[in-house]
Amino acid sequence: MRTLIKNATVVLPNETVHTSVLIEDQAIADIDPARQIDADEVIDAEGLHLLPGVVDDQVHFREPGLTHKEDLHTASRACAKGGVTTFLEMPNTVPNVVTQESLEEKLALAAKKSLVNYGFYIGATEDNTAALRNARRTPGIKIFIGSSTGTLLVDKQAALERIFAETSLPICAHCEDETTIHENRARFAVTSDLADHSRIRDHKAAYIATKRATDLAKRHSHRFHVLHVSTGAELELLDDHQDLITAEVCPHHLFFNVDDYARLGTQVQMNPSIKLKGDNELLWQGLLDRRIQVIATDHAPHTLEEKAAPYPKSPSGLPAVENSLALMLHQVNQERCTLQQLVDWMCDAPAQVWDIVGKGRIAVGYDADLVLVDMNKSAVIRDEEQETKAKWSPWHGEALTGWPVRTWVMGHEVFQEGSFDESRLGSEAQYDHARGGYWATA
Repeated sequence: MRTLIKNATVVLPNETVHTSVLIEDQAIADIDPARQIDADEVIDAEGLHLLPGVVDDQVHFREPGLTHKEDLHTASRACAKGGVTTFLEMPNTVPNVVTQESLEEKLALAAKKSLVNYGFYIGATEDNTAALRNARRTPGIKIFIGSSTGTLLVDKQAALERIFAETSLPICAHCEDETTIHENRARFAVTSDLADHSRIRDHKAAYIATKRATDLAKRHSHRFHVLHVSTGAELELLDDHQDLITAEVCPHHLFFNVDDYARLGTQVQMNPSIKLKGDNELLWQGLLDRRIQVIATDHAPHTLEEKAAPYPKSPSGLPAVENSLALMLHQVNQERCTLQQLVDWMCDAPAQVWDIVGKGRIAVGYDADLVLVDMNKSAVIRDEEQETKAKWSPWHGEALTGWPVRTWVMGHEVFQEGSFDESRLGSEAQYDHARGGYWATA
């Protein structure tokens, strides 16, 4: 099957050019092919931009165990609509993914349910170092140094030293210091004020845990990725990275701060918590100067009924995966960043961090994970139009200019202007050791 996307403005690794891209089966076969090239399908993309598919390296899709909030099928539809062609999911489902057996079960589920490419981290516990050493078919290890469920909390120094010393897979971590959180929680023991969430999970809690984790990475020469950086203070810890440490930021930490609690309530209750307006600006600067390399969503939906519980009974987390690209395209139109930078942060950099060879770029031989975007399209985010099972967004009512309109996964078009092609569902999961990633074949 050959598909020619012609006359697009194509975002290549080092330049943006007006050209055509030829897809053959699952891969990009040519860029700027001869005009007389034969193709089974020809798409005239004049006026549109062609981007590599987004790689979201931090999501919580809730399956198994919490599928009333989200599942792999609904979440992957949200991905396809939002231009996300690859996701990497965290291990804090029910049960937790802490063994090879539970990891294989997740891969089998995704092979039947996901419209897009997928991968699953294996979670660290206080005593599963052997499983982490021998783990296969996973991009890396996730450590919860603060804030987790089941047996996933790992905050004892001896256990952390063992994990960093005795494993070889890249490690990522949720960095909030449990001791600091407990001390702060004791000070606000009877609070019902949502704003206290950011006082309990404060700057100090984030800084201490990130410093602890980056120190472990340096001492053990172990590749480490700092998830959802939430404070400007943490940026200084990312300077001396010794080619070992990368970091990411989430849209909610770029766009929301404590002033938004009054307007949005628990919809913006997150772990790590949203911080101050000054932190928003510093995190943006961290992206621009490349101390932060990746934008990921930490998509973590709950039902609106659950979120409506009075604080502190309300859960932390929000859905974002289907709007993240549009939110950032809008920033391009606002001239806050360039399209080339956006593609680096959301596509190329996460693929490089997690060794997903063949993804994140438009290049000959790379997988045909592609997104056509209309930089002039304006639309409003509406709860009732969300594909996520949670059916809400904290950005409800926001008008954005710049939207994904067509999405291809491994050369197969899965989304086009409101309609989905689910014919690839049920394909066998394929792991290609040369690529280092996990995804369903087209």
